[in-house]
Amino acid sequence: MNIKTPRFWTMPSRKARLLLPFSALYALGYMVRRAFTVQVKLPVPVVCIGNVTAGGGGKTPMALHIGAMLKEKNIAAFYVSRGYGGRADGPVMVNPERHRSYEVGDEPLLLSQVLPTVVGKNRLQAAQYAIAKGAKLLIFDDGFQNKKIFKDFSFLVVDGTVGFGNGLLFPAGPLRERFSSAVKRAHSIVLINPKQGAIPLPDDRPVLFARTRVTGLAERLQGQKVVAFCGIAFPEKFMATLIGLGARVIEFAAYGDHLHYRHDTLLPLAEIASKEKAYMVTTRKDFVRLPRGFKDKVVVVDIALEFGNPEVLDAQISYIAGLL
Repeated sequence: MNIKTPRFWTMPSRKARLLLPFSALYALGYMVRRAFTVQVKLPVPVVCIGNVTAGGGGKTPMALHIGAMLKEKNIAAFYVSRGYGGRADGPVMVNPERHRSYEVGDEPLLLSQVLPTVVGKNRLQAAQYAIAKGAKLLIFDDGFQNKKIFKDFSFLVVDGTVGFGNGLLFPAGPLRERFSSAVKRAHSIVLINPKQGAIPLPDDRPVLFARTRVTGLAERLQGQKVVAFCGIAFPEKFMATLIGLGARVIEFAAYGDHLHYRHDTLLPLAEIASKEKAYMVTTRKDFVRLPRGFKDKVVVVDIALEFGNPEVLDAQISYIAGLL
């Protein structure tokens, strides 16, 4: 799968205006589906990590962080994911040693390194499968707009770097729904890399403020020549991270979101890196999609979240643990 995020999603444009009638149809269809959907309450608590934009909204870093916190409390939590970009219908338990990204998706491979992860195109079936396998709590990576399953606690994640793009609904813009409507269903707002006044924050919901920080070997890239590549929704964010590290980016290749890499895609970049004595670097999400022969040639830029008000998140995790 090779999907490019439309550039007109990030700014007002004539192309976006032409698509507004389709956005109106999308909004109508969304309201009708929600009105006629019967919601199911599962026998275990469900925590949802979602956002209002299509792609690149910071859901996965937040899901990884929440999963690690629950794991520290010895809670038998499972991730449930649709496995976007993977071909498996599921439900299937992800095995990071056996499964490839084209089978189960890249995000589930990352999640499975923290907690057991079940992938399924039908979220309800995947959730029931996870419960049958021993899950006492479920973490949905995405699914905020899915009304079929009741959520006991929902984190609404907003990336301050990307914001809401041009502010229009899909397909004219990146919005799955209006932020003002989504806030009403959220228990907590997570604002990542906030910009002062850029996001209209609600007065009646707790807000978590977080920043991304680079961890691992990538911290040593300052002053080093790098050949960078990524296939994510907003490659500009990765470029900004590298510049922030002080790396010398001599080549940057941006591919479609969730691209499953082939050797012939990466060989030209490897040749440039060899000639220039530069490091090949990519994101962790891209790394799990690399051919096995390339994984030992690439430095991964790992990202972690650092919270400005961790006591608020600690209290929310304690509340979630108390739902068991």
